[in-house]
Amino acid sequence: MEDKPHGIRFRTIIEMIGKPREHIEKTIRDYVETIREDSEYILLNEKFAETVEHENLWSTFAELEIVCKDISKLVIFCFDYMPASIEILKPDNFSMEKHVITGFLNDLQARLHNVDMVVKKLRAENEILRKNMNLSIENQISVLLKLNSMDIETLSTYTGINNEELMSFLNKMITSEKIKIDGEKYSLIKNE
Repeated sequence: MEDKPHGIRFRTIIEMIGKPREHIEKTIRDYVETIREDSEYILLNEKFAETVEHENLWSTFAELEIVCKDISKLVIFCFDYMPASIEILKPDNFSMEKHVITGFLNDLQARLHNVDMVVKKLRAENEILRKNMNLSIENQISVLLKLNSMDIETLSTYTGINNEELMSFLNKMITSEKIKIDGEKYSLIKNE
């Protein structure tokens, strides 16, 4: 009688990047602790890398060796913990019955649909925020120009928006005939 493997043993890399350094170092340790406390996984080994600076951000990673019950738990690990990489150490081969694969694929599809819904919701919220931010900036420009005609440098100082980004708002407002430019000064078009 063939001895069945007792779960899946895998090595994984969890990466963190951000700042400040102390926050990244604490966050990765807390993240690994969350994995340790997850009853679906047995954390066998952990190694934390040195934290290094890259272009004003700090990065580090942890290499973990973990055991889980089956392939579906491994896939769930990937969704829940977003590792940078996975290497299956044991077993060398997998044999699964069709009902197990069917259940696994349905679970995977459900998770993908959930991720898709979250992305769509965030995209819609982002679009609303972008529109509101653009309207707010145009309103700020209109209020400033109602007080006095201004050049782009002055508008940039008051709005806190750099000249290049501000220029796209000014051009849009000129096209929609909300403001006009005379020489280097912008002014509000008065509604009759």
